[in-house]
Order: sequence, then structure tokens, then C-alpha cells
Amino acid sequence: MIIDLSDTTASKIASALVRARASSGSPAMGMVLTLVVVADESSHYDALRAALEAAKEHPSRILGVIPRGGRGAARLDAEVRVGGEAGPGESVLLRLYGDLARHAESVVMPLLLPESPVVVWWPNKAPEVPSQDAVGRLAQRRVTDAAASRRSLETLISQCGSYQPGDTDLSWTRVTPWRALLAAALDQPHSRVTGATVEAERGNASADLLAAWLCRRLRVPTKVKSSRGPGITAAVLHTDAGDVAITRPDGRLARYTVPGQPERHVALKRRDTFELLAEELRRLDPDDVYAETVSELLDRAQANRKGSANGPARTSADERPAGGSDGDGAAGSDAAARPATKSAADRSPAEDALASARKVAKKAAKKAPAEDTTAKQAPAKKAGAKKAPAKEAAAKKAPAKKAAKKAPGRKAAAERASAPRSAGRSARRRTDSDGA
Repeated sequence: MIIDLSDTTASKIASALVRARASSGSPAMGMVLTLVVVADESSHYDALRAALEAAKEHPSRILGVIPRGGRGAARLDAEVRVGGEAGPGESVLLRLYGDLARHAESVVMPLLLPESPVVVWWPNKAPEVPSQDAVGRLAQRRVTDAAASRRSLETLISQCGSYQPGDTDLSWTRVTPWRALLAAALDQPHSRVTGATVEAERGNASADLLAAWLCRRLRVPTKVKSSRGPGITAAVLHTDAGDVAITRPDGRLARYTVPGQPERHVALKRRDTFELLAEELRRLDPDDVYAETVSELLDRAQANRKGSANGPARTSADERPAGGSDGDGAAGSDAAARPATKSAADRSPAEDALASARKVAKKAAKKAPAEDTTAKQAPAKKAGAKKAPAKEAAAKKAPAKKAAKKAPGRKAAAERASAPRSAGRSARRRTDSDGA
């Protein structure tokens, strides 16, 4: 049964629900909770379908809230569904216009089931602090989904910074099968675990939650590697006897490897949203394990920020060889003064760009002094070239005049013949000294 109400009130909606139950022959309510879904116009259809599928396992009253806003007058439109697609529960779709969109709690509160738990789910954009939201204050559990954001990891860390008991995220629900398989592997006799590695597509928030959970529980170093996906593709525990590995490259079937045992195949399909939501509705008390994981995730994020702020580590001269490959001690001290270089695989694109910029600056600095000295020497060479012919000509004339004053004959001829040669030598000496 579908009842459309335009420009209505919360009391009229409650009366319509009572009449619809009576007309369908089920005046008693068998619902266990109230699920409030806060979505926008573009995503409310998929969100309500997921909520209705989850309500087959947990009969509930589903209140879909769509804040439309706008500058018009405050108005409330409702669509009531009882039976049919709603299953054993009920669903009400509320569209809030005008100023009423900023006070959704005033419409939701009269429609809550009496003496029943309340769960609020934001399928796309959630408030910065869900526990301080007007609708979030009405609920015992508040469910968000960081994967709906473009920057899922940053969104998850921001929400974890304001965590309150009762908060949870579907990114945590997605790792439940992975945690179960890893725990089952450690229930058997195993060697000492020395580390762990999680592989997932870039920016996957569930991978960082799984790594934080392993680090918290095992107290071993845990790292996250990027892969092509989809989702989490591998979780590996490094032990003294070998690796305990769960690999799922296709998102459906996983290979389960334990040292000393044959390889097994495990069904590990990526679950739909309604399955994740149904799992969260199974427990309405605060999740203590999630609270510990959130604390560990925040510590890891803070450590990463400090590491990036400090920059590359530098080594002292005592920790490096005294000389280079050619045995030059000066080269060794210069190398010790420089920061430790990273391999090409470890450097980020920003670090590569910075390194290339430094190389270009060094080459320009080396070329600049050479060009300056060449420019300074050029005028001197030109001046020397201009002065040399004049001095050489004067040197040639001076011996000729002296030779003319001396006695004639062979002696004079010999002197005249030798005069140009000696004059040329002396002129060349003077010219070289002037151009230096």
C-alpha cells in the first residue's frame, strides 16, 4: 500500500501509518528498530532499496529523509509504504523544503517507534561530527560510509578524530571476512609473527583499517601497499616458518595459504551495501574493537605526518665510509654531509621533481662562473691583439735606425739581417706579457 501526502505534518503521517496497518490486517507492530536514512535526491533510491533489503532480516520502520532546502516556504511531503516492497516493516519517504530542511529532527522524532533502538545511516555525505548532528543525537548507532567520498581515507581519518561510542563506518564492516580468516589462521599452531602487509587499490580506507587492526592486535610492524584492486587484494602475515597469505585478485575467490598445509580456495566475494548494513544492525551496542582500531589508525596517521614534516634523515660522517670509491677523503666527507638518497622505487613524484630541479640549478651554477670569466677575458684578448701589431712594428723600426748609424759593409748588412729576427722575438715576448 502506498499513500502520498503533500504539504503534511508528522501527526498526519503517523495517523496514515496506523490506518494502513489496520487496513492490511496487522494492527500489531513486529518491528525491532527505527532506521533513519539521510540522503540526497540523487542517491535516496539506492539507499532505500538497500535499507528495505536489510529490513527483511531486521524488521524496522525506515524513515528516508531528503533535505531539499531552498528559499521557498517550509513544506513537508511524504510517501508512506506498508507491505509489498516494505516487507514486514514500514517505510516513509520525507522531503523537507525551505527552513524545515535545517530542522529534520523535529519531523523524525514523532515518527520513531516507541521504546525501540534508533540507527541513523548517511549513505553518502555525512556530517563532520555525526554524534553532534541534530538527527544523530536521536540514535544509539550512527553509520557512515567513507567509501562514498572521493578521498575515502582522509574522510575516514577526519571522522575518527571525532569518534564517539556508537559510531561506525561501513569501511570497517567490509573487512569482517578478512579478519575472520586471519584469526582462523592464527588459531592453529603457528610460528612467531614478525610483520604484516595489506595490499589494496590506492586510497582504500578499509585496507588502512585492516592494517591498524593487525598492528593493534599483533604488535608487529604493518604496512599497506598499492595494487590494481578491486578493493583489498591481499593480506599477508610474515612468520618465521613462512607467510600466511590470503590473496583475492578478482574480488570473488581467494587463495588461502598457510605454511605446511596445501593451498585452499575460499569464497570471499565483495558484499553489497544491504549485506553490510544488515551486519551492522545485528549489534546495537558500541563496538569496542572498532574503537581500539580507530585509536591505532589515528596514531599511525599522526606518525606519518611527523615523518613527512621532518623530511629525509641525514647521516653523520661517522656512519659513512671515510672516502669515496677512488679513496679520496674529501669526497667521503662531502658525501657524508649530503642527505641520504632514496632509491627510485621509494621516491615520490614530488621528491623526483625536487631532485631534478636541484640538478638543473647545480648545472646552471657551474656554467655561470665559466661564462663570466670568459666574458672578462675576451676584452683583454682583443686589447692585446690590437696592441701587438703596433708594438711589433715599432720594434722592427728601432733596430733598423740603430743599424743605419753603425759602420757600413758586411757587418752592417749582417746586423740589418739579424735585426728583424731579434726585434720579432722581443716584440713577441712583450706581447705575451701584455695579454696574460
